[in-house]
Amino acid sequence: MPLITSAGVGSGLDLESIISATLDAENTPKLAAFAKKEETLQVELSSLGEVKSAMSKLQDTIEKLADIDNFNKRIANIQQPASDDGDLISVTPTSKITPGDFKIEVLELAQGSRVTSNDGLFTSTDDVVSASGGTLSFAAGDKSFDLTLEAGATLADLRDAINDSEDNFGVTANIVNTGTESKLVLTSSVSGTGNDLVITNDNAELDKVSTLANDGVTAGGMAIAAGNEASSAMIKVDGITITNDTNTFKDAVQDMTIVAKRQSVDGETAKLSVAVDRNSVTKLVDELITNYNNLIGQIGLQTRVGKPLNADSTIRSFDSQLSSTLATKLTDAGPFTSIFDIGLTVNKDGYLEKSSLVRSLNEAMDENYDDIGKAFAGENGVAKQLESLLDNYVDSKGIMKQREDSLNSQLDELEDDVINHEFRMESLEARLRKQYSGLDVLLAQMQSTQTYLSAQLSSLPGFSKPK
Repeated sequence: MPLITSAGVGSGLDLESIISATLDAENTPKLAAFAKKEETLQVELSSLGEVKSAMSKLQDTIEKLADIDNFNKRIANIQQPASDDGDLISVTPTSKITPGDFKIEVLELAQGSRVTSNDGLFTSTDDVVSASGGTLSFAAGDKSFDLTLEAGATLADLRDAINDSEDNFGVTANIVNTGTESKLVLTSSVSGTGNDLVITNDNAELDKVSTLANDGVTAGGMAIAAGNEASSAMIKVDGITITNDTNTFKDAVQDMTIVAKRQSVDGETAKLSVAVDRNSVTKLVDELITNYNNLIGQIGLQTRVGKPLNADSTIRSFDSQLSSTLATKLTDAGPFTSIFDIGLTVNKDGYLEKSSLVRSLNEAMDENYDDIGKAFAGENGVAKQLESLLDNYVDSKGIMKQREDSLNSQLDELEDDVINHEFRMESLEARLRKQYSGLDVLLAQMQSTQTYLSAQLSSLPGFSKPK
């Protein structure tokens, strides 16, 4: 049977329309169902994402509230002396320091030693310091390093070797040209009385660039001038003198680091006041209110009638747990039996607000500051309880992730269903075309036979076509 590729060509019937109508009747409802299901899944996935995002923001805040260190911060307010010479001190308190007020005076700044070559030793930077080479040893306090020079090393070579040494603990080398001679100047970063830079050698040729000659007794060609010795820093805290090798005084006042920036002029002092960082706690509570209310708002929005999460059991369960956890009964938090005792409340719509019905947050901080940290970050604190709840929902293996994975899995299955449906439709079209192609050929043959018979009959005597 000959193949007719365009249905209806042989018979003259509109078989293409018949095939198209048959395919549409099968295809259109299915595609509409697929599209509707995909839209439903995508909208639900988007709604879950909005709620999960709000959960994550609240989780970030709760993690900070669950960390007791965030309630133990201290701030140091420094009133520097009225001077154009710059700040006198800087201060870094730790969370353990007891709040208080102090007056601090800087008597002396610490410095490292400065060693200079004696007059008349070198005329230029090209002067050779050792014809045969050797090793110089540098020491200051408990620090040291060795430097080996090659034969014929010049003064400039020595300077560069010192500055480029990987073992150098903090010795800086420079050459000062006076116009008639070159002087090697070494500055040590090691401060503190008694920590002067000492340079020794293993070759007497290097005596000129040492503070101690090779014999171990005689002075070398480099010396420390008066006033260039290493010295310690001295400060007074409320009239008590404190000495330190460096300008950084750690625990001069227990649990606080004071850095001397310059020397006091005419006994001037900086006034230091250390206090608890109430402002950071207030900001954390404000952040809690904002992100908690944002989550409550999202839950309300996404569970309204007509929304995909309306009557959703997962969200209903979380909302209930969130409310009950917020109202957790506190233990070991002083007078606070719940966070509603520290100036918070929940209004009729479920939103968190500041309140002063029992006491305001400021009053709570005035009266029992340390207990506020316990109320949130204590072993049974509200933040600890909320942290556990949110982790259960938001973490990588949490309930919200499981819901998202389930929806994404359904979308993948739907995509497979669409592909399978398209394959079935292709098979159906091929089958219809094969069937209608046979019909088309058969009808064409019948029409051809009819035409032939009519022609034969019309040629018979006495036969006439009907009119």
